[in-house]
Order: sequence, then structure tokens, then C-alpha cells
Amino acid sequence: MWTGISYGSRCLAPQTGLDEEEKRRFWEDLDEVVGGIPPTEKLFIGGDFNGHIGSTSGGYDDEHGGFGFEVRSGGGVSLLDFAKAFGLVVANSSFPKREQHLVSFRSSTAATQIDFLLLKKEDKGLCKDCKVIPSENLMAQHKLLVIDWRF
Repeated sequence: MWTGISYGSRCLAPQTGLDEEEKRRFWEDLDEVVGGIPPTEKLFIGGDFNGHIGSTSGGYDDEHGGFGFEVRSGGGVSLLDFAKAFGLVVANSSFPKREQHLVSFRSSTAATQIDFLLLKKEDKGLCKDCKVIPSENLMAQHKLLVIDWRF
């Protein structure tokens, strides 16, 4: 049984090539919002973080489940640093998947994993699965990312 309030949020991080000051403000604002949530509450953050966390945990063993896509980028490091600071895990890096269930953004020139779902580490056991549904578009080039919960 769940008690209290569950907090959910959707994010859209600044894109590659934008001013570093704008990126810094995004992370500071998100830090402020998440920092204001009582530690006893459930927290789920989903969003287009415009960064690549890479295919392996590489120093982020508690935040990255070891299953990702591509090479880690600066935006991916920012996301993983944020997860570390708030005791979060990237849910869609926690399950082995074929490429089609990892890639959340596909265009005529690129296939990437930039959409992520974050949750508190202590709630990781409630997550049975997390994957991209390749046949469902959330927006023009973004695929639907879903999570399956154990209640």
C-alpha cells in the first residue's frame, strides 16, 4: 500500500549547442524542485534530458543499471550527477533490451536514447520493467517510454 503523495514530473533539458548558462539554470531549477520534495514521498521524473548516459555504468554503478545505448555525453554526465545527488536511479538503464526498446528518439539521421525515467533507489524493486515501445510515437520523433510497476 502506498501512503502519502507521489510526485511526478516531466522535464525537457536544453538541447546540445545551447548556452551553458541556460543548461546550468535548468539543473539548478530541477535541483530546487526535487530538493523540496519530502524524502518520505515517492518520486518519478520522466523527460527528454537531451543527453546520452552510455551503454555501461562507468563509475555510476548506483545510478546507471548497466544497460544503455551509445557513448556517454556531457548531458548524460549531468543527468547521472543529478541522479547521484538525489539518490535516484535511471529506470530504463536497469533492464537488458534490444536496441529498438532502448532508442527513444529516431530521425532519418539519428537513433538515440535521450528520454529517461528516474526514481528513488529504494523504489527500484517496485519497477518490473522499463522500455521504449517502438511502434508508439509520443511526439513526432520520440517513442513512448513505459514503466511496469509491482504493487
